[in-house]
Amino acid sequence: MKVSKKNFGLLSNGEKAYLYTLKAGDLSLSITSFGAAWTSLLVPSKNGQQDDVLLGYSSLAGYCNNKPFLGATVGRFANRIGGAAFTLEGRRYTLDKNNGENTLHSGRRGFDKLLWSAETYKEKDGVFVRFELESPDGDGGFPGSLKAAVSYGLTKSNEVIASYEARVSAPSPVNLTNHSYFNLAGEGNGDILSHEAVLYASSYVEIDRQMIPTGKLLPVQGASGTAGPFDFLKRKPIGRDIEATVIGYDHCYALDGEIGKLRPCAEIFEPCSGRSMKVFTTQPGVQFYTGNSLDNVQGKAGSVYNKHAGFCLETQHFPDSPNQPSFPSAIFGPGKNYHEKAVFSFDW
Repeated sequence: MKVSKKNFGLLSNGEKAYLYTLKAGDLSLSITSFGAAWTSLLVPSKNGQQDDVLLGYSSLAGYCNNKPFLGATVGRFANRIGGAAFTLEGRRYTLDKNNGENTLHSGRRGFDKLLWSAETYKEKDGVFVRFELESPDGDGGFPGSLKAAVSYGLTKSNEVIASYEARVSAPSPVNLTNHSYFNLAGEGNGDILSHEAVLYASSYVEIDRQMIPTGKLLPVQGASGTAGPFDFLKRKPIGRDIEATVIGYDHCYALDGEIGKLRPCAEIFEPCSGRSMKVFTTQPGVQFYTGNSLDNVQGKAGSVYNKHAGFCLETQHFPDSPNQPSFPSAIFGPGKNYHEKAVFSFDW
């Protein structure tokens, strides 16, 4: 097990961004302090070939203009908030609009566009980087001063561990996640439609045409137990029913099991490489996104990412939770700190 650090470039204000590379087991994970973004993840295949399974950029410049949020840590509130506003304890809070009339991933200057401080550490079974930042009261329109800490690590058993923590001085919505795009055949190696997926979710969040939740959860199966396009309770290729969804998959699945306990979230298998990824989380949901909006994104090593070049499994609270009283609460504050965990386990 080892961890290394090197310069990744200079920001326009002269601050340095760093790149941390963690090695444990048979995996190698690189993360930059800008946006606490995962930049690469090297995973062996059944034939012994090691590939980078993360979409990303070759330099800091790509992450500074990262419209698809490749690899980024997003917050204060991941996903969408309808109308770019919410009411809390009788007060109306107005947020940045950066997705039509709505807020996506906290607006124009979310955590993905900030430089995090970082320190590395080792534990018995793994190596980690802990990233921290502070968000002042009123940042992006959100109340309360917030201190966030995100730890990413690799274990000897080929797991990526993600731990999200936050303390906020006043009641406020908090929802942190990582927005990595995976292609288990290797980044730049075709689309992900032949990947086979299981999602441990019997229902998903219904959305309107602006992709804002209606407040309803819909069953993934029909009334007679028939499998619909959103049903991944049994393993199937991602592309099998994708046309029936109209927009592709960009939906939050309500995960089965007890919220707050680490439990199965998803399994993805790529037949040619033999690579598989199992995801576990404490969060209420996971945003399953199939890269529907990727269009001529200039990626690393000459790769160009187009529609369905990668998939995301963003473990999180439900979108628009501050405006949806029936959803699990995403309000945190004094006496109620935010702490969530996700595990990505790899095999081949």
